[in-house]
Amino acid sequence: MKPRVILVTGASRGIGRFLCETLLDRGDRVYGCSRSPAAIEHPAYTHFELDVGDERAVVRMFNAVRKAGEPLYALINNAGAAAMNHALLTPSDTVARLLQVNVQATILCSREAAKQMAKRRLGRIINFSTIATAYDLEGEAAYVAAKSAVAAYSRVLARELGQRGITVNVVAPNPIKTALIAGVPEAKIQAIIERQAIKRYGRFEDVLAVIDFFLDPKSEFVTGQTIYLGGP
Repeated sequence: MKPRVILVTGASRGIGRFLCETLLDRGDRVYGCSRSPAAIEHPAYTHFELDVGDERAVVRMFNAVRKAGEPLYALINNAGAAAMNHALLTPSDTVARLLQVNVQATILCSREAAKQMAKRRLGRIINFSTIATAYDLEGEAAYVAAKSAVAAYSRVLARELGQRGITVNVVAPNPIKTALIAGVPEAKIQAIIERQAIKRYGRFEDVLAVIDFFLDPKSEFVTGQTIYLGGP
């Protein structure tokens, strides 16, 4: 079995870095990107330093992947941004940032990846939402709106790409100890965990298990789905 070619956004830390390192350990060819320099050194890893909300930069990155000559199998849109603000106190620049990183970047990267995958009629696109959308989590209206848009976009994209051999699915993690929630009070995190069916923090391995399921060739009939970790 040839190594899979997989691109992971938000690859410099947290879940993204864990996914890249795990995929590399398995023998996959991995491309990663982030706004910061590469955090991984590996002969099968290539890093792009860019803003995933920058259309020109995203197009250049996917062109470089295409020109490398190995067909892209999967895109994992892990890059994301979060913010806690009451709906009446949310600045417009915060809204713009959440939409750019979570929604616009997902759309841009998915579009460019799908162009390459469609030629082979084979591919996997995996996007990230959050369990906060299932809870309509108060205090995070703009973030929930952005991640809800990701899930809705993914369902439509799944229908548009289904006959081209491309699946599009979403993983929606519960709280995981990453930089994304570093500034959230512990009491708020525990309140979210208490609403879950399984009451604990998520782990990187939990996310990986869902991604492995979506990546599996046997999951070719699974598309347009969102899996919530911990149970909504």
